[in-house]
Amino acid sequence: MARSLKKITNHCETALNCILSFNIKLLASNFQVNLRGKADYMKKTHIILLVLIAAAIAVMISFMGDLTTYDTVASAKEKDGKFVHLIAKLDKTQPVEYDAVKNPNYLKFVAIDTLGYSTPVVYHNAKPTDFELSERLVLKGSMKSGTFECKEILMKCPSKYKDDPAAAQKNLSATN
Repeated sequence: MARSLKKITNHCETALNCILSFNIKLLASNFQVNLRGKADYMKKTHIILLVLIAAAIAVMISFMGDLTTYDTVASAKEKDGKFVHLIAKLDKTQPVEYDAVKNPNYLKFVAIDTLGYSTPVVYHNAKPTDFELSERLVLKGSMKSGTFECKEILMKCPSKYKDDPAAAQKNLSATN
């Protein structure tokens, strides 16, 4: 995380240095001294426009660090120690280790990705409500020594709005 933040900072510094040198060259080209020693300066609108362009570029560069992709278990193992988003589901054939009395901030389970690869996951926080009912999990964290160290869990729970033919027929007959 610190390494990527340092890389982003270096890119921002490089971009801002480039923008500043461009602004200085532009300012020098628009600053002309005539024969009497008087100076013509850039118009205020040009300066404001350049500042806005520089700010827009700085904002775009800062957002580039937030772009992440979703990984599989295999690709997360290749990126050992790097922060990734892992899409998986709970392996219901394996036990979920959680004891709210002994240690409420320790949850261990096995996750399976869409390709069928599995990995043990350790989450140092309380078990989310309806964890076992979730259809899909987005795990944010990093792979360390074959175990996924999860920092945050996002759950996709089953929708109560799914098409249920029996319930739809019941609602239809009740309205008639």
